[in-house]
This record gives sequence, C-alpha cells and structure tokens, in this order.
Amino acid sequence: MQAKLDELESQFAELEEQLSMPEIYQDQKRYSEVAKAHSGLAEIVHTYQEYKRVLEEQEEHQELADDSDPEIRELARAELEKVNNRLEELESTLKRLLVPKDPLDDKPVILEIRAGTGGEEAALFAGDLLRMYTRYAEHMGWKVELLDSNQTGGGGFKEVIASIRGQQVYRRLKYESGVHRVQRVPSTESQGRIHTSAVTVAILAEAEEVDVHIEPQDLRVDVFRASGPGGQSVNTTDSAVRITHVPTGVVVSCQDEKSQHKNRAKAMTVLRSRLLKMKQDQAKEEQDQARKSQVGSGDRSERIRTYNFPQSRITDHRINLTVYNLESVLAGGLEEIIDPLIQAMHGNQSQDLQGVA
Repeated sequence: MQAKLDELESQFAELEEQLSMPEIYQDQKRYSEVAKAHSGLAEIVHTYQEYKRVLEEQEEHQELADDSDPEIRELARAELEKVNNRLEELESTLKRLLVPKDPLDDKPVILEIRAGTGGEEAALFAGDLLRMYTRYAEHMGWKVELLDSNQTGGGGFKEVIASIRGQQVYRRLKYESGVHRVQRVPSTESQGRIHTSAVTVAILAEAEEVDVHIEPQDLRVDVFRASGPGGQSVNTTDSAVRITHVPTGVVVSCQDEKSQHKNRAKAMTVLRSRLLKMKQDQAKEEQDQARKSQVGSGDRSERIRTYNFPQSRITDHRINLTVYNLESVLAGGLEEIIDPLIQAMHGNQSQDLQGVA
C-alpha cells in the first residue's frame, strides 16, 4: 500500500511540473486533462504527506518517551497518544481514498420508478418517490427531465422514467436501486388499517454512443399515437416511439414529447443505458462475483428501505440505519440517508486493504 502511495505522490509531482510549463496553456485539451488528473490526486497525496509528517512526530515522541527526565517522559507520552490517534485517522482516510473510483460516478443517470405490490397505493408512492428525487436534485443543482410516464387515474404512476444530469449524479444516487417499501394508511382505507406496498427504483448510468455500440439493423422501431393527458396535438399524431433491441429483447418507449424525433432520441438514451447496465452485470458474472438483482420483483418481502408513515420512520436495511424524519427526507433531504450509505459502501470496499506502515 505504501508503494502505491509513493507512486501516486510521484505522479502528482510530475503533473504539477507539467502545469508549471507555459506551453501547456496553448493546448487547452491537454491542459484540461492534466489539471483534472492533478485535481483527482490532490486529496490523497496531501493526506499521505501529512501522514508522513505525523510519522516523523511519532518517532520523535517515542525517543523522548524513554528520556531519563520523568517530566519529559510524561509530556512525550501524552503527545504520543495524540499522535497515534491522528495516525489512525489518517490511515483510515488513506484506505478510503485508495478505493478505486467508479468510472461511472460522473455520469448522468436514468431514473426508473415502477409501482410493485399494492395497486393504486404503490402507484401513489411511486409519485412520492419521484417528487423526493426531483426535490433532492433541485437541492443539488441538478436538472431533471421527464422521459416517459404511465399515470394512473388516481394520480399515481405505474411507471415513470426521468433523466437527471449534474455533477456526480451517479455517485450520489447509485445505491438507491432496489425495492422501496411503504407502510401507511391509504386514503381509501375506512378502517384505519396500515397497508404495505412496494415500489422498485432503478438507477442506470446514462450511456453514450461510445459506451454501447448498437447496430441499426438490431433495432425495430414502431411509432404510435400517444395516450393519456398531453398538450396540443400530442394525442392526434403518431409521435410516440417504441424501440425494440432485437438481440436482447429490451423494449423502450417514449411519448412525452410532441416530436417523434425527440421521443426517438430520448428512447435511444434509455436503451443505451439499459444495455450498458446489462453489459456491466454480465461482466460481473464472468468474474464470478456474487451480485443480487437490482430491483427484484417488487414483492413486499424484498426491500432495501422501508418508509413507515405512522412512526415518521425510514429504515435502510443494508446498513441498519433508521431516521425519524420521514417528512424531511420525502421533501428532498435525502443526504441523511445517502451520505451514510456512501460512507458504508466505501468502508466495505476498503476493508481488505492492508495497513500503510
């Protein structure tokens, strides 16, 4: 591990030297690449440099801890305890920073929400989750664009698909994939009984053409008249598009736009993202890595998170996290859940790393 840190420190020094050369500013593309690489290494290198400095302090205090003067020994041992605690903190930080970054972390995402078990109540909660993610995106300065939806008569959604674009969207949202279970009294429940429903959420990294190659002959494209509420002419022209990727059987449709061309472009974005996800899963299987299905069947028993309205409680079952602030989270305050999730997942990835010393 220390060899890796030394190598990163050397790379960082080389990048700093390149940035100090006047000629690099004449090539904006090269400058951008070097500056990005330099920025990406800055935190871990600076942490490692502080770690080495604190190591030197430790050696000095250890020598003084054996001094013949009792007063000096006592002071040195007190300082040594502080230094040792600081070293443990820095080691933990270095292990976290050494975890390989997910190359998809900076990607926009395709958010897919589908009502599972629970009928209209599940559809209504799908709408609640859409609003939750939309408000969280607003807090983060991200842009949300609705791609397709299938609304119910009661105001909920059987399915809704949206694009979210911004800084590190996939990094923040990738652990939201799975079954979200809700426990509450439906408005139609006259006896006041609590019902349990389920909604599936899928977070797909938005794929570009360079990420997934699609042969035109592998696509079957159908156009049809959009259904449901819409603006002028949306229901009177064949603007909706359904694309089938024949080799995999993946079907994507989009009818949100009045323009057939725009609907096709949006549908292709969703299709590429789904195919990229399939490609990632297949690669993991080939490496014999254990994995679970991203969203499951939507059954009540499968869940990553439970939203309990009577107790204003949200529990994330993967990390045994419970917060009693349901209203705030549904209003977009998702950082209470997302930040501990990211920290826990990074901790799992770094636990196999060896100590620095």
